Amino acid sequence: MNPTKETMNPLCFFFVFFFFALLQLSEAAKDSSAQQVKLQNRRLGSSVVFPVSGNVYPLGYYYVLLNIGNPPKLFDLDIDTGSDLTWVQCDAPCNGCTKPRAKQYKPNHNTLPCSHLLCSGLDLPQNRPCADPQDQCDYEIGYSDHASSIGALVTDEFPLRLANGSAVNPHLTFGCGYDQQNPGPHPPPPTAGILGLGRGKISISTQLKSLGTTKNVIVHCLSHNGKGFFSIGDELVPSSGVRWTSLATNSPSKNYMTGPAELLFNAKTTGVKGIDVVFDSGSSYTYFNAEAYQAILDLIRKDLNGKPLKDTEDKSLPVCWKGKKPMKSLDEVKKYFKTITLRFGNQKNGQLFQVPSESYLIITEKGNVCLGILNGTEVGLDSYNIIGDIFFQGIMVIYDNEQHRIGWISTDCDKTPNEYGGELSEEAYPTGFGLITELFSGSDSSKNKNLASDGEL
Repeated sequence: MNPTKETMNPLCFFFVFFFFALLQLSEAAKDSSAQQVKLQNRRLGSSVVFPVSGNVYPLGYYYVLLNIGNPPKLFDLDIDTGSDLTWVQCDAPCNGCTKPRAKQYKPNHNTLPCSHLLCSGLDLPQNRPCADPQDQCDYEIGYSDHASSIGALVTDEFPLRLANGSAVNPHLTFGCGYDQQNPGPHPPPPTAGILGLGRGKISISTQLKSLGTTKNVIVHCLSHNGKGFFSIGDELVPSSGVRWTSLATNSPSKNYMTGPAELLFNAKTTGVKGIDVVFDSGSSYTYFNAEAYQAILDLIRKDLNGKPLKDTEDKSLPVCWKGKKPMKSLDEVKKYFKTITLRFGNQKNGQLFQVPSESYLIITEKGNVCLGILNGTEVGLDSYNIIGDIFFQGIMVIYDNEQHRIGWISTDCDKTPNEYGGELSEEAYPTGFGLITELFSGSDSSKNKNLASDGEL
């Protein structure tokens, strides 16, 4: 017997179709929402990575190449975790600039008004009142090596390729520096400017976090051999093996200050305890306060007694030794020097920042071996202790602003992440340190007001 063929009521068919369509739209919306969340999380977890070039001696610093503007223009910038403000030499015209006009940044009616939040949040001495909300935001920054930059804040595109493969063009605020002063004994730096990576609102890493582009995590890995890598974001942070110490909560500045720490030499206490330490990639060398410096120097000299090294003068650094013949490599003498250690936390569970001799010594062009640790008290750093690039060699350093901590792990910094390889050119650069002067008591960059008059871009 054949079954009876029934026909569906057209109205009923419409409602069934409509129900399934709504169901599909609902599932699609869920998928789309889930994908949006996934993409957003992926975006927030992205990093931007740069190859690094430079060395402690003779260049005196490490830098990255960064594109700014549309069309993009390449600038070489000193990596400085000791200050917040990024600035480039400005075609305004420019005083004290080392770059020709073709390699300076050309503003194009893109100055920031002085009423902008980032202008009031500069965390720098701002003595110029904002009489008209549309007036340009002027800045003046002084560094603890007595260098300074005066200019105006501008905003422009920063074309970036993220580690997740996407390209972004965030508009970031930075300084267009039209008056640079370098009164020290070294010639002015030949770079285009400074990449400020401190903890303040105007820091590039803070701005990228506020835009949802990256997490506020900074990583640098500096090689003994003139290479390395630098990133903003947390992709390169190892999941294990990192030693962490908390950032000081009572720091008077936006620098990366930790503490207290104990100073060890050859794994034994020096008796120097409770010292505050600032991590500063803008500093070529390490600066200890007078007590810590003298303790280390005395122990090194005592250890060298009877060794084939004699005190000698060398204009490169204050404390140097010579051998029976000029040295070509630290491999020839590093066996005569012991490891220096900073122990953060208590004696039992402290986190050790270990510095082998090849990371606190240099060989000069005269063939002498010199101590890359200086007396910070003598140069006006008061009781602060600054860890500079020389201590960072061969170590991945992580400035985790998300969890308010600093971490480190021994790493082969010559091996950059595969997709971010490349050779960068080097230029001579004087030694110095990049901390802004407000860190130190009694200092005020406004004292340099006579360095330049106000300028309009």
